[in-house]
Parts: sequence; C-alpha cells; structure tokens
Amino acid sequence: MTTQRPASPVPDERAHLFFDSYADMHDLVEDLVVPDGVPEAAATVLRTARELLRQSYYCYEFSTVAVMHSLIAVEIVLRDRIPDAGKKPLRQLIKQGAADGILTARQAEYLDYGRQIRNGMAHGQTTHTVMPPAMAVPMVTTSFKIVSELCATPAG
Repeated sequence: MTTQRPASPVPDERAHLFFDSYADMHDLVEDLVVPDGVPEAAATVLRTARELLRQSYYCYEFSTVAVMHSLIAVEIVLRDRIPDAGKKPLRQLIKQGAADGILTARQAEYLDYGRQIRNGMAHGQTTHTVMPPAMAVPMVTTSFKIVSELCATPAG
C-alpha cells in the first residue's frame, strides 16, 4: 500500500479563521526579535518559540507550544540572575525574583499563570489545550520582553 504525501504542508483549517495566507504569519511575529545580550541558550529558545508561532499556520497547536517554550527562556535567564537558583522549581524562582525586585508584580503574575498552564500540560492534567495564535502572541511577546529586561540590567 502506498500513501501519497502532499507536496508541501497543508494549512490547518482553523488558521483561515484568523489569517488569509502564510505570509500573514510573518507579520504576526515580526516584532519578536531576540535582543543583543541574551544568553545563547535563551536566545535559541526564543527563536524557536517565534518559529513555532509562524508554523502554527500549518499545525494550529504549535501556538500553544510556543507559549510553553517561551517560558523556558525566561526560566533560563531567571536561573542566571537569581543567586543560588540551583534546581529550584520555577514557582520558587518567580517568588524569589519578585521578592528580590528582579521581577515586577505583574511579570511574576504572568509567569505564574504560564507556569500553571505548562505544569497542567506537562503532568497530564490538561491533555489538550489549543490557544489561537492571536492569543499566544501577546504571551510570547511578554516572555521576550521579560528576557530582554532581565538581560538589560546587570546581574546582582
């Protein structure tokens, strides 16, 4: 039995609810630029999150994965900025970052919300979450901003 594969990726039918073409995805992520000074490990993760958003035109669920992935970049930078971060869970890093003034209350709130979504998926409590790309972009953008701000100020 032979199966035929499409010559190129097929757009997810849900993408057409929000976008006319794949070219629109470039506009969606154009402001997601990794700033200078971001450690390469975090920069790589942010670039991957950006590309996951772009590719969600073909696999809608990638937008949710992009949000989860962008949180990894924030965690990488928090571990670098927080003394004795060691293997503390993200929840503790967020609390300590807020207590030490590394994170604003709003940033800590955002990160804790994202952490809860991530944990729900990672631990099987949430088995299928689909976040439309237009909803995911502000969340990924926030991760980009937090990483940028953390990397712009000297480590204490």
